[in-house]
Amino acid sequence: MNMQVLKNDEKAIFEMRTLYRKYGYSQYKMSKFEEYDLYVRNKDFLVSDNIITFTDTDGKLMALKPDVTLSIIKNTNESENTVHKVYYNENVYRVSKGTHSFKEIMQVGLECIGAIDDYCIYEVVMLAAKSLENISESFVLDISHMGIVSGVIDSLGISHAGRKQLVKCISEKNLHGISAVCDAEGVDGEALRKLVSVYGGTDAVMPVLESIGLDRSNPDVNKLMQVVAALEGCGFKNKVRIDFSVISDTKYYNGFVFKGFIEGISESILSGGQYDNLMRKVGKSCGAIGFAVYLDMLERLCENENEYDVDTVILYEEGCDLGALNNAVSMLTANGKTVMAQKAVPEKIKYKQLLKLNERGVEIIENNA
Repeated sequence: MNMQVLKNDEKAIFEMRTLYRKYGYSQYKMSKFEEYDLYVRNKDFLVSDNIITFTDTDGKLMALKPDVTLSIIKNTNESENTVHKVYYNENVYRVSKGTHSFKEIMQVGLECIGAIDDYCIYEVVMLAAKSLENISESFVLDISHMGIVSGVIDSLGISHAGRKQLVKCISEKNLHGISAVCDAEGVDGEALRKLVSVYGGTDAVMPVLESIGLDRSNPDVNKLMQVVAALEGCGFKNKVRIDFSVISDTKYYNGFVFKGFIEGISESILSGGQYDNLMRKVGKSCGAIGFAVYLDMLERLCENENEYDVDTVILYEEGCDLGALNNAVSMLTANGKTVMAQKAVPEKIKYKQLLKLNERGVEIIENNA
């Protein structure tokens, strides 16, 4: 396959599908719509709570699916000893972060559902890092653990309203806000401020955790350090960072949560984590972890890149030597160039080189490379 003809999102889809198949994930296919009730019961889990609905012929209210994970959970049987490993590239219908209007968006991701163990967690987080790497070498994957953050908040013994405010401040890395909430509740927020402030690899984070009374005897700390150390050891030392400001809704998520970023886009392009609590909410007792890559965010990369529509435009006149024109086009395409033959330059087209075929051969008119 000639990868040069693919757009950013198409390249990403092809490379990620290949990656996931290597690790034994099978493709999951689904309908374009589900019953609206599935989504309305779990609106907080969705990236956007705006949902396109319609009434089916039997009077049932349906929705164009804004999310894939909920559909996979609904249609996956529980297993005590094995794990269902699936990946998907499906269109979802939701408000795009880039345009703030409804779009049909290709979303790629994977889900690991069943008897989740430490290796399953490591594998999913590692595949998240590799997915980002396939999109751009300039990436970072921020990892947190809900158990650690919740444990520190629980130790404060604050009100439900105060806890809700703290969670918002943590997600924003708002240390002043954390202090204000803790002062209002009459508790010491120093440990929480330290937790939210720290950022880096295992060597940077572990001393801070120990300073607030969290060491490897804590099972959540031990798991987090094991997974991050394994990622650091397999080539991601400068790409994976522990960041406890990465948190998600505790009604759905527990354990590991993570977000991925690439250079040139300020918002996260990948989001994932363990969602055992969501499984309980839908009546299933097994574990689950997964992530999604939001390919609509890649459109911003295209906006920032000086991309060309075609490498070369070659101009010719009516009645020209067809053999000579064909030879010129064939020679350029054989050298890996994209070529457009035209009698005049089309409006608004971006090209690297403008050529003209005449009696003497091919003449260079313009060179923008």
